[in-house]
Amino acid sequence: MSLQEVVPAEVLNNPTTFVFGNSITGRPDVDTKIEGDAELRRAGTVIKADKIEYNSLTDKAVATGKVKMNRFGDVYQGTLLDLKVDSFSGFFLQPSIDLIKSEGHGEGERIDFIDDKRSIIKNASYSTCKRYPGPEWMPDWLLKAASMSINTEDDVGQAQDATLSFKGLSVPLPSISFPLSNKRKSGWLAPTYATDNINGVELSAPYYFNIAPNRDATLYPSYSYKRGLNLGGEFRYLEDNYNGQIRADVMPSDPLRDKTRWGVAGQQVMRYDTSLGSVGLNLNVNRVSDDNYWRDFPRATTSLTQRLLSSDAALTLDRDDFSLGLRISKWQTLQDAIAPIVPPYDRLPQLTARYGKNNVAGFDFSISGDYTKFSSDPLLTQQPNASRAMLVAQLSRPWVAPGWYFTPKLQLHTTQYQFDTPLTAGSRNFSRTLPTFSIDSGLHFERDTNLFGRAFTQTLEPRAFYVNTPYRNQSALPIYDTSANDFNFASAFTENPFSGSDRIADNSLLTMGLTSRFLDPSNGAELARLAIAQRVRFKDQLVTLPGGTPATDRYSDVLVGASVNTSPSWSFDTTQQYNSDTARIARSTIGARYSPSNYRVVSLAYRLQKGSSEQIDLGWQWPLNDLWGDKGQDLGAGRGLGEGRWYSVGRMNFSLTDKKLVDSVVGFEYDAGCWLGRVVIENLARSDATSNKRALFQLELIGFSRLGAAGTLNTLKNNIPRYQYLREQVTTPSRFSSYD
Repeated sequence: MSLQEVVPAEVLNNPTTFVFGNSITGRPDVDTKIEGDAELRRAGTVIKADKIEYNSLTDKAVATGKVKMNRFGDVYQGTLLDLKVDSFSGFFLQPSIDLIKSEGHGEGERIDFIDDKRSIIKNASYSTCKRYPGPEWMPDWLLKAASMSINTEDDVGQAQDATLSFKGLSVPLPSISFPLSNKRKSGWLAPTYATDNINGVELSAPYYFNIAPNRDATLYPSYSYKRGLNLGGEFRYLEDNYNGQIRADVMPSDPLRDKTRWGVAGQQVMRYDTSLGSVGLNLNVNRVSDDNYWRDFPRATTSLTQRLLSSDAALTLDRDDFSLGLRISKWQTLQDAIAPIVPPYDRLPQLTARYGKNNVAGFDFSISGDYTKFSSDPLLTQQPNASRAMLVAQLSRPWVAPGWYFTPKLQLHTTQYQFDTPLTAGSRNFSRTLPTFSIDSGLHFERDTNLFGRAFTQTLEPRAFYVNTPYRNQSALPIYDTSANDFNFASAFTENPFSGSDRIADNSLLTMGLTSRFLDPSNGAELARLAIAQRVRFKDQLVTLPGGTPATDRYSDVLVGASVNTSPSWSFDTTQQYNSDTARIARSTIGARYSPSNYRVVSLAYRLQKGSSEQIDLGWQWPLNDLWGDKGQDLGAGRGLGEGRWYSVGRMNFSLTDKKLVDSVVGFEYDAGCWLGRVVIENLARSDATSNKRALFQLELIGFSRLGAAGTLNTLKNNIPRYQYLREQVTTPSRFSSYD
């Protein structure tokens, strides 16, 4: 918050001047001379010196000796100040400057104040490195310029005929602008480079356009040693009723593929309240020029690095208990001759409608409809395209009371298919109507208990869920949007083991579960949870996906889960799927995290899917200075642990099945206080036979610029769980941190 925001406007517009000192002489309302610990105060400005002469008629102050001025938290010191206080115009000789927003320091031969927002420093130097008393100040990095302008309104500095030095290495810069806060500004961003085993060395010089507070754009021209010129750009906007962004890249000529390459990714969300109801429009576009795009450009927009790219538009209308939707969805499948993909179905279009009400004489009911036209290449899918119309009605009667609930529910599914070509049996249509009856019930018990000398509130929550759906032969039906759900604590208490609507399983199942939670009695936070669940099958499930076998087991695998968060430093969670017939674990996930403070975190996960995969995932961020007993000081999130510290960062995913490292990101960060250095080695698998390898180097001059490899921070944030950036200003520094 600025001083202008906390001081009344009438005080700023009609300020009173206060003077203090050992000796004060002069003529009333004309001139005043203050000597010995002289001080002049006016709203927003404090001047201290050995001697101050102030003329009330011209509003001019001349300070000599050891002069110090505080202006809205920015501190100036020098030998002579000649200033018109109200207009803030004048000059300061031999000034040193400490800027509160950027935490930067500058020095110069002379500073000329044009007004209260603009000033020019002659023979200037600037750095965010800490300034030490005396003439020996030589920071690790320093910007020197023949002329340096400071604009505190736009929070921008501009240096002419400049030289940027780092550790004795100097780079001449005819002209450069730099930020004085985290405020956005138009201009060239620091050039970046990237190098990997696919594109070689790539250089980029981004340009940022701060169009408006709610709109901006960035151009990303780049040049790759192997591929040539690439032109990229991004536009972002945020309005009252809609927002979005679009990113596009085009490579006019790629010599490695002998063609033009391009990629487009964009999203828009719109929401308007009308007399008909709330109208929404969501747009999502992802398209690339060819099948090899995901392989050749691994640092493209995240959505474009996948092999299945979706583009869709959805129009919705919501009014009270009624909703209506229209969706058009189309996929682009990037094929690989070695590992081909069966493309998903486009929805051209999908129409949905739903009406539902709760607590009508104690009953909840809803009815929903869906019409979808599925379209794809029959040569690849090996089944006909089709139109599917579906109607689902459900009625339930919840009984809910403290300590228990009981909810019977009846559903009716009616589905009609119309195929473009006949099925194997010769039919071009198929209809299916199935009822489903379910009962969901549970109890809730609580008691106070004490474990390991600590008080808890313990719950005991048994739950029983029964579902019954009759058998209907659906083996002739193609699969358009359906797959089997994983067996977990969420899916165990649902009516249908399949997602989508092409299969409705014939079930007579009872799922029984028991959960016990340990809560903090002071705030209700969950400190630990134990859960177990199992299904009992009363008859065989004959409905399967193509190639599947009927489920004949009377007892499902047992699910056992636990999570422990009794300490802020430790967390643990696990889910085990145990097969009693084989007396072996069919699926297992175990995760643990240790994070005793900011910038100290280690996470370890083990994942097993019997017969398919077995992996260990390790991630960390940890200060290496801990190894020699230097714990530093926790300055809070976004401030690091103090200067002169090394950090190790990384994530490694190892496949025990294949006995090889699948993905790895390993690096080091160094915090020098006013600059950060990063070195990261990344190896990400693109297929069973290929991987993308790259080395990232980045130098960040705090409050000034980042130099080096593009995307280094994003690589760390996207891959390392709970990674914390060493410098991230959460709040604007208060003027009171530099109060006189």
